[in-house]
Amino acid sequence: MSEKMNKVRDLRSALELLKSIPGQLIETDEPVNPHAELSGVYRHVGAGGTVMRPTKIGPAMVFNHVLGHEDSSVVIGLLASRERVGLMLDTKPERLGFLLNEAVKNPIDPITISNDKAKAQEVVHYAEDPDFDIRKLIPAPTNTEEDAGPYITIGMCYASDSETGESDITIHRLCLQSKDEMSMYFVPGRHLEVFREKAEKAGKPLPISISIGVDPAIEVAACFEAPTTPLGFNELSVAGAIRKEAVELVQCLTIDEKAIANAEYVIEGELVPGVRVREDQNTNTGKAMPEFPGYTGSAVADLPLIKVKAVTHRVNPIMQTVIGPSEEHVNMAGIPTEASILQMVEKSMPGKLLNVYAHTSGGGKYMAVLQFKKSQPSDEGRQRQAALLAFSAFSELKHVFIVDEDVDPFDSNDVLWALNTRYQGDVDTVFIPGVRCHPLDPTQDPAYSPTIQEKGISCKTIFDCTVPFHLKDEFKRSEFKEVDPSRFVPGFSNA
Repeated sequence: MSEKMNKVRDLRSALELLKSIPGQLIETDEPVNPHAELSGVYRHVGAGGTVMRPTKIGPAMVFNHVLGHEDSSVVIGLLASRERVGLMLDTKPERLGFLLNEAVKNPIDPITISNDKAKAQEVVHYAEDPDFDIRKLIPAPTNTEEDAGPYITIGMCYASDSETGESDITIHRLCLQSKDEMSMYFVPGRHLEVFREKAEKAGKPLPISISIGVDPAIEVAACFEAPTTPLGFNELSVAGAIRKEAVELVQCLTIDEKAIANAEYVIEGELVPGVRVREDQNTNTGKAMPEFPGYTGSAVADLPLIKVKAVTHRVNPIMQTVIGPSEEHVNMAGIPTEASILQMVEKSMPGKLLNVYAHTSGGGKYMAVLQFKKSQPSDEGRQRQAALLAFSAFSELKHVFIVDEDVDPFDSNDVLWALNTRYQGDVDTVFIPGVRCHPLDPTQDPAYSPTIQEKGISCKTIFDCTVPFHLKDEFKRSEFKEVDPSRFVPGFSNA
């Protein structure tokens, strides 16, 4: 690992690294309104993903003058470039899935440090203070003017099983509802939902910490899901393996839970049993916030409620946020998806799956491109078995494209070339109807098709864009002479 990368262990050191690399980070002192304007700016600068055009992949951006929050700044787009994620995790962009796969297999458990050493607790605000108001303490933006409210979009939610003591970390959408209350949205099946339901059944609150502004390795690792990281597997151990150093936690001040010790902000609170709140109770827009498929999600009528007990933070804290459908979601969700698919397929057929890309257009969840190598006649058909394993590795996957080893899975034009020259719709399409997928896909609704029995049910599809093995010699791409273009174009690079 490089000397620079050895220093990246929190958000600030990550920003320092990016400052040293041209084109990766920009700052502005221009006053910006966190209500819709901040995200509206970054939509043009570097959001990418499934955001409505015009948008593009660009540098991360720091806003130093956020109206109403003079002692803090906001960073957006930190993970909105696969190249940038590779820089911060010290590996090539196309090898990120392999890095995470190795990390899952070699976890390093987190450790707990003393409160006096925790930078996240340099400044403390207790909810019992009459002037306490989380909306004034944390510059949480809205993505659009119709959002249900200010959202914490990249908070590391940490809680523990009340029976086993096992802990888990994940990311959920959190809407600031009042001076000391937040709503929390759960996609069915998330591990923290299991913890919450267990505590609620016992009539007890569930302590929860939300750490904001942390090491990017934690943000990516937190997005692993079952079966790769089953219930009881603490994904912080994956981040520890990426850094080859344990993540440091600290005991919270007002609840029986821990938080990330070097976070910029930590919210301490409890999920209150038996209490629900309407997500858009303050705006009545019927909308929540933009989600990864590129559409604004509907506000939920009855979400669990977090009662905030305290907010702690660093001196001059840096709030981190994301645009819901941006390339940040693609990378956070997609790279663990790639690792999960690589792991499952490699166990079944070693050496056949060369790479995986959880494609931008699917938000890192709905679509994967598998680069598969057929070496002998008996490999024919195994490429489709690999696709079936991919669906098993990540249940929210909807579409799988399979390409040969001479096609770049990260180049959409190359994948579409394979679709146009190595695919026949009536021969190379495999439909798997009636399978549970992800509830935010708007086509997964009985109103879309009478064949869909229930919301969240989908037809998963395999697009086999590989050449039949016995025809491989007839589908060879044109081979060009290997030359060094830098002789003719100084400084030229294919990277």
